[in-house]
Amino acid sequence: MAKILLVEDEINIASFIERGLQEFGHDVRVAYDGLTGWELAEKEEFQLLILDIIMPRMNGLQLCRQYRQNYGYQSPVIMLTALGTTEDIVNGLDAGADDYIVKPFSFQELEARIKALLRRTGTEISGSSILTCGELTLDISSHRAVRGDTVIDLTVKEYRLLEYLIRNRGTALSRSTLLKEVWDKNFDTNTNVVDVYVNYLRSKIDKDFNHKLIRTVVGVGYMIEA
Repeated sequence: MAKILLVEDEINIASFIERGLQEFGHDVRVAYDGLTGWELAEKEEFQLLILDIIMPRMNGLQLCRQYRQNYGYQSPVIMLTALGTTEDIVNGLDAGADDYIVKPFSFQELEARIKALLRRTGTEISGSSILTCGELTLDISSHRAVRGDTVIDLTVKEYRLLEYLIRNRGTALSRSTLLKEVWDKNFDTNTNVVDVYVNYLRSKIDKDFNHKLIRTVVGVGYMIEA
């Protein structure tokens, strides 16, 4: 199935996850601290990483950022942690994670997330590699956004949110739809993670331009249109 790097300092949890992944046919490498995990990532190529956040020698956020800086966004990263506030989720996603699972969890949930992320990375994009909305362009091969003459730097989750909005431009999208389609999960309905990331995007693609692309649709959610 996939070659997976698991970095988890709690030996019992690591053993439980490793056995489960192997039963599903995955090839698993395990590290019990962040620095050892980084050393494995440098030596071998992985299709997916599962990182605990609170670890000795290098925490999961530091490891994720370092991995993204050196190897880009081809391989998905799942954060595995006991921390579950909106701030914790945002910090993990800002570090470059693709998904976030709060302990305790069921292995079936973890495997479902893994399958969803592997499907996403394994799906070939057909047609043009450039999406547009007015003067905003998004290159889906390089994850680069440009509006006018301005190059816009995006985090991995900002990119995915913007890509989904543009692919559905002119359509009002609810927060629950965005959570499901962009984050592959249903967070607590009280979370404001969608609003937080929409505000991040607005500050990057709308703030310095007279015409605003992202609209709030009262009672529904958000939409983007030229």
